[in-house]
Amino acid sequence: MTTFRPWRPTLPAAVISAVWLIADQVAKAAVTATMTLHDSVAVIPFLSLTYTRNPGAAFSLLAQADGTFRFWFFTTISIVAVVMVVAFIRRVPAQDWWTLTALSLILGGALGNMIDRIRFGEVIDFIDLYVGVHHWPIFNLADSGITVGMVILLGRMVLDKRGAAARPAPHL
Repeated sequence: MTTFRPWRPTLPAAVISAVWLIADQVAKAAVTATMTLHDSVAVIPFLSLTYTRNPGAAFSLLAQADGTFRFWFFTTISIVAVVMVVAFIRRVPAQDWWTLTALSLILGGALGNMIDRIRFGEVIDFIDLYVGVHHWPIFNLADSGITVGMVILLGRMVLDKRGAAARPAPHL
């Protein structure tokens, strides 16, 4: 019988989160060191590096709100999110790598954007995806980690439900 130890997945999750956080912060530092605000460099036909700053949340939500309100609101939300994700990570069985990876990417992304908000009062964005003249809102590696982590978690939930539906009901 295996004893459940909530601390076991913490080290791999910390490594994944740290790698994602470092990649995010290094990329943002490179953008700010080599580009001026609103500069754009085409990389491939559907991707440019475009240096922007977002004082709001996703899709510039609350970007027009008072700066002090935004700072405390987003800092509080970020801290709560980080605490919750760490609590979830501590409860995931060590062999559930998909869930651990998903939560670790979310944690690294949340920390990356939280650091920006504390340092600059806004988030540095630079990944510009587009088709013709239609652009997705510009984002960063932290946002990508959060999004990919959420997609993995949703995929796990769908697959778990399908697997449960395919299993025969227990006999009473």
